[in-house]
Amino acid sequence: MNIIIAGAGEVGFHLAKMLSDENHQITIIDKNEARLNQIAETSDVVPISGIVTSISTLEKAGVSHCDLFISVSPADEQDVNIVSALLAKQLGAKRVTARINNNEYLKNENRVIFTDLGIDLLFYPEKIAAQEILDLLKQSGTSEFLDFSGGRLQLIVLKLTESSSIVNKSMKQVAEEHGGDIPFRAVAIAREGNTIIPRKDTVFQIADLVFVITKREAAHAAMALSGKENVMVHNLMIMGGGRVGEMVAHSMETRIEKVRVVELDSNRCQELTVSLPRSLIINGDARNTDLLLEEDLPKMDAFVAVTSSAEANILSCMAAKRAGVKKTIAQVENLDYIKLAESVGVDATINKKLITASRIFRFTMTGDVPSMKCLNGSDAEVMEFIAKPRSPVTQKKVKDLEFPRDAIIGGITRGNSSLIVRGDTEIKPYDRVVVLSLPSALQTIYKFFV
Repeated sequence: MNIIIAGAGEVGFHLAKMLSDENHQITIIDKNEARLNQIAETSDVVPISGIVTSISTLEKAGVSHCDLFISVSPADEQDVNIVSALLAKQLGAKRVTARINNNEYLKNENRVIFTDLGIDLLFYPEKIAAQEILDLLKQSGTSEFLDFSGGRLQLIVLKLTESSSIVNKSMKQVAEEHGGDIPFRAVAIAREGNTIIPRKDTVFQIADLVFVITKREAAHAAMALSGKENVMVHNLMIMGGGRVGEMVAHSMETRIEKVRVVELDSNRCQELTVSLPRSLIINGDARNTDLLLEEDLPKMDAFVAVTSSAEANILSCMAAKRAGVKKTIAQVENLDYIKLAESVGVDATINKKLITASRIFRFTMTGDVPSMKCLNGSDAEVMEFIAKPRSPVTQKKVKDLEFPRDAIIGGITRGNSSLIVRGDTEIKPYDRVVVLSLPSALQTIYKFFV
């Protein structure tokens, strides 16, 4: 696929690397030549120096032959993203997508306006990050949470502790203890920097990060296998009053007893007192542990750190853990720090680059893919395909498909029902099929669904 990325910031950089690894033809445009050179040194891309809203620059990049145009300049350049995407569509790009920072544009009645203008997808990374945090606060026993098919199937991520009932047991033993036909299935294990697709003889170990596909009604039973209790959040402290922190607080302040937002910038605090009338806004440096203790940190059920500093977010979550807070969530934009955060006890991490990549990456796929997500703490990606009539995946039982060993089918939804996939499961046309895959198998699994 011929893909043009407009904007070589953090999101553009990550997308270029991720998509070039998938053997796409990638061109990236930015006026910052130093940034372009840095990307060209690490990824197989064609760098174009220029302004992303310049018609001559877009034509030089080959926009008329572009299959997908991605406009991802920084969040404060929303208008640049929209204009470049509109120009790209008019100049011949087949599909275009743009990053925005205005929630108003995502309202159904307004989204139609942009669709009519030719923009196929608007994405707001901060809003998606906030929603992920809200999902994690509802399902506090997991370090990651994802709904499929309206929630009939769910992906949860469990970090195994010494108290876990499945430690030192194989997949086969766990299945036998639960009667064989259990309503959830482990589809990946992240262990010591490696991602494993588990088989019957795979043995679970302490500190494993286990990715589980489960029926909605079995989610709590699956989470109990980790040895961690599910915490009901009544008191929440948020470190950082930026867009993500504000959106989380706005949603939670009407649901729970207390929401406290700690923000360093006094002017921003004044804005938050207006937009968050039911939250307590605290002007101070959340890296100051004494301040957090004075503001009743030990009484909080959950602590969310969403400042622009990954280091500060991780350290403050560690302080919250020491103070007795049961659920901690950190925004970690430096990908190298995600595993560090998990190793020091942070319960869950949020990364806007991965979120953005997931939303855009499905546009590059040949099959019908309603949803997709790159998983924190692993090399795997989880996606939901719609099985087409006469596609290879519908022709045999799962055990006879010769599915790649670096991928696994976790579950399917069929109408209003959901199924955890076994070897003798037969996938029917129009089933929605949840698949987890390592990068090495991505190109192969597409062929099963077309």
